[in-house]
Amino acid sequence: KDGGKAVHYLEEAAIGGDPIARNRLGRIEWNIGNTEKAVKHCVIAAKLGDDDSIKMMMLMFRNGLVSKDDLAAALRAHQAAVDATKSPQREAAEEYRRKMKKKKSSK
Repeated sequence: KDGGKAVHYLEEAAIGGDPIARNRLGRIEWNIGNTEKAVKHCVIAAKLGDDDSIKMMMLMFRNGLVSKDDLAAALRAHQAAVDATKSPQREAAEEYRRKMKKKKSSK
């Protein structure tokens, strides 16, 4: 009962564009043997920039479930999504976070 509820909310989040929800739905489909649906969810999540979905697609490729062309297309779309989120402000924030983490660990 709770599993069905969880899937329902994951589906809603995925429809809303959440790549992590898409990835989780892909994993659920993979685990129950719906490889075609799993591939579709992972392709969409990868196109939204989800790194774990790319890893899952690589695994699917090694198992013969995803073609080389489909994997290459997903990798290009993933890279485009990642590049689209880059900005000088985000890079500065990431650099600041790294410095603070380094400073914290040296104490």
